[in-house]
Amino acid sequence: MTATSRLRWLWLTLAVVLLDRATKAWFEARTAEGWHHELIHNFIYLVHARNPGIAFGVLADSASMVTRVILIAGSLVVIGVLAWLLVAGKITSAMGNAGLALLLGGAAGNVADRIFQGAVTDFFEVWLGSYHYPAFNVADSAITMGAVLILLDVLFGRKHETPRQAS
Repeated sequence: MTATSRLRWLWLTLAVVLLDRATKAWFEARTAEGWHHELIHNFIYLVHARNPGIAFGVLADSASMVTRVILIAGSLVVIGVLAWLLVAGKITSAMGNAGLALLLGGAAGNVADRIFQGAVTDFFEVWLGSYHYPAFNVADSAITMGAVLILLDVLFGRKHETPRQAS
């Protein structure tokens, strides 16, 4: 795979970051934190929530500057590794590269929130009966889709066999 064909996946990353930032900015400009609106009765809601922690609200109650710096630094390391994997061509399949690009875009979108606002803005909420799935955003969705694509690629992608040496 050529460098040009690997770099084309960065367009997907950029699209995720731009869509994530645009939707968050739109929500932040038009709603107040805590705002809540039911889209589909007892199922899908639009909310305006801020999460200073990580996924699923872990560390949300620990909004100290030290926690924020550690989360930003950790995110930047992950972004660096994902970018290296993508640009260096360590993944050879389209599905794997799309997964990396989505993970990279989602991670970049959320770390931008942490850097500039101290917390990640979430605006989708799903309820299944009495089960409440934590609020999420476009970046979180891209991270989830990227992880699924990489998992599918690992489990079901074409395996490249190495040629056997003649004995």
